[in-house]
Amino acid sequence: MEREDIAKEYKWNLNDIYENYEKWNEDFEKMKEIEKELIGYKGSFGKEENLLKFLKKQEELDKISYKLYRYPQLARDLNSLDKEATENLQKIQFLFAEISTGLSWVNSELIENRENIEKWIQKEEFSDYRFGLENLFRLQSHVLDEEKSKLLSYFSSFFSTPRTIYSEITVSDVQWPEVELSSGEKIEATAANYGKQVHVNRNQEDRKLMFESHYGVYDRRKNTIAAVYNSILQKNIAKTKAYKYDSFLLSALEEDNIPESIYLNLINTAKENTAPLKRYINLRKKVLGLKEYHNYDGSINLIEFDKEYEYNDAKNIVLNSVKPLGTDYVSKMEKAISEGWLDVFETKGKRPGAYSAGVYGVHPYMLLNYNKTLDSVFTLAHELGHTLHTLYSQENQPFSMSDYTIFVAEVASTFNERLLLDYMLEKTSDPAEKIALLEQEIGNITGTFYFQALLADYEYQAHKLAETGQPITADILSKITEDLFDAYYGDGIEKDKLLNIFWARVPHFFNSPFYVYQYATCFASSAILYDKVIKNEDENVRKEALKKYIELLSSGGSDFPMNQLKKAGVDLAEKYTIEAVSKQLDSLLDKLEEELEKIGK
Repeated sequence: MEREDIAKEYKWNLNDIYENYEKWNEDFEKMKEIEKELIGYKGSFGKEENLLKFLKKQEELDKISYKLYRYPQLARDLNSLDKEATENLQKIQFLFAEISTGLSWVNSELIENRENIEKWIQKEEFSDYRFGLENLFRLQSHVLDEEKSKLLSYFSSFFSTPRTIYSEITVSDVQWPEVELSSGEKIEATAANYGKQVHVNRNQEDRKLMFESHYGVYDRRKNTIAAVYNSILQKNIAKTKAYKYDSFLLSALEEDNIPESIYLNLINTAKENTAPLKRYINLRKKVLGLKEYHNYDGSINLIEFDKEYEYNDAKNIVLNSVKPLGTDYVSKMEKAISEGWLDVFETKGKRPGAYSAGVYGVHPYMLLNYNKTLDSVFTLAHELGHTLHTLYSQENQPFSMSDYTIFVAEVASTFNERLLLDYMLEKTSDPAEKIALLEQEIGNITGTFYFQALLADYEYQAHKLAETGQPITADILSKITEDLFDAYYGDGIEKDKLLNIFWARVPHFFNSPFYVYQYATCFASSAILYDKVIKNEDENVRKEALKKYIELLSSGGSDFPMNQLKKAGVDLAEKYTIEAVSKQLDSLLDKLEEELEKIGK
């Protein structure tokens, strides 16, 4: 679709952040002035009143930085060829780097005055900053002195360069090939079109054509993308050594106080419990009547189900599905789906995928590439879960503790997907839709839990290569992918060589290393919370569980995520928490087989 042809109710209103770049520049200049003020506090943390003034002024700067960054970043995500957005995004990134250098002395000076500060932060006026300062002191052995911190700050802008290059290679400079389907229809093999075709096109040769055309773009750029990824790996390992961590994994987890055992328990336990996953693949191959089962056959419905959901209908479905969470939650969601918060449809140059991005003091912005499939309805519910989490956090926490960690970020999103499944199963009388919905939930487990655990295993192995000084090439990265696909899916899936390039089309690897494992841990967490809030037979237990769940959403970044989840009723240190997901998959497969038998499949 052309952007000008889309009604404004389906597009972002970035004017909620700034009216124009003239207003943006006013805040840009203001931020530079605040930077000078903050630098003026150097050497003054020995006095309580100076520290408090500094923290408040720093908070003012951070609030502005949200808006200054998001305005061009969101604009560029709508159109990767937007030169003004690209230039201003670089401009603010340069300023961030300059500020990082100018304030490189802060943490070391805070630590020098630790004895006094630990007394001061017990006072009410320091309450908003207490948790952050206590966490800094916990990480004291990894805080560099002023000279080293300043030296590293000079590289901060460079450190973000590889992900920018990856975006240019895979979004801005891509000419997606046009393919002709068996129907005679000609379409570009974009991410959204590829996703739709493998979900709804029942012709295996068409799916194969889309797969080869879409993946071929990455395969032709694999050596360049591998070089970009290697630079990210080397940067991560270098920072591990610079900040005195014993391992790259610890350096990625320690800030949120996540034990390494949680990560290793996930990737090992998931790989040990792949029997239900392989059972599902064999069931799909049988029901679909395929001689060969390929990766691009993994999303097509077992029976023909090409129902399309108009976006306005999807909004109402999702809104009705969350009613078990209470009137306040529903009211917030009504606000979230109002005009200007969502950018709904795919357009040329728009970033693929979906996300929810908070802009403190404004509202969250949700990006979709809605294509009317059942999967896109669930994506809407997923991203609205993030948005509601952000709203609850920002309403109940001061700015300094309003930003929740990635480790709990996917709980609300996957919880909403479970509610949506319940609602749609209850409302449908169509056997095909019921089977499709069961497949959707099974797909949530295979995609949000198993596949993210597989990707987490890939990241671990790739970083291990970098840490031990091993060569890193496109072929080596593809071999890691191939071995993991073998371990998870076995002989049930054909070994398409092109599939091994999958690592090159996962933006999280390039933009947010060690993010994806948290999809899996959050999925396990939300499954347990869902059972407590929705399925428990005791009404009083459900009410108390809902109260704790809303408290989790409202807690922002006021505590370590493992503690937040424990308060809500989840302990990820227990192996059974991970194993329970595979048992859940087995149970759903039993139900799916029953429904398929009813229609003679």
